[in-house]
Amino acid sequence: MSSLKPITLYGHGGTPNPRKVAIILEELSIPYTIKEVDFSEIKKPPYTDICPNGRVPAIEDPNTGITLWESGAIVQYLVETYDKDRVLTYDTVPEKYQLNQWLMFQMSGQGPYFGQAAWFKVFHPEKLPSARERYVREVERVTGVLDGWLQKHKFLVGDKLTYADLAFVPWAKNVPWLDDEKTIDMAKYPAYSKWLDGMLARESVKKILG
Repeated sequence: MSSLKPITLYGHGGTPNPRKVAIILEELSIPYTIKEVDFSEIKKPPYTDICPNGRVPAIEDPNTGITLWESGAIVQYLVETYDKDRVLTYDTVPEKYQLNQWLMFQMSGQGPYFGQAAWFKVFHPEKLPSARERYVREVERVTGVLDGWLQKHKFLVGDKLTYADLAFVPWAKNVPWLDDEKTIDMAKYPAYSKWLDGMLARESVKKILG
């Protein structure tokens, strides 16, 4: 895709949602540049002219003139626009709907709960053990849902790695940090661990997550 102009990806440091988008950009060999948005600037113009919600990520695509925010919407846009060979997606039924199903679970289940676990670990001004415990247990619950499915299936959808699988990686990699007291016994989730290890070994993921 050398003829494409670089997409601008707005992010902040190592936050998971911009990294989710960056992994897809890498997998599809779409040129892009990262523009860092400082937290002091994220809730006011000019950034809120791009993302009214004042969160990262957002993208500006000079090839289509489209500006988008919300990581799931961006991922769907990228695969629909640029994955012409269906490397990371399907256009068949029921697979294309199942892809959306798992992405919505990542957006509504994994991301928010893992994010709250991070909030109460690092950012909340007072220590609330019960809140930390609640969200770490949600981290474990989501992990269990994925493991249960992956015990019977190599990937979340179909017989190949897709954007639905990759969407889970940035937050999943943070589980040892979120659960630094090691209350989650990852040995209970071997299928999940094998699936995650396979994705962490991919060049695109290593480049973005280190």
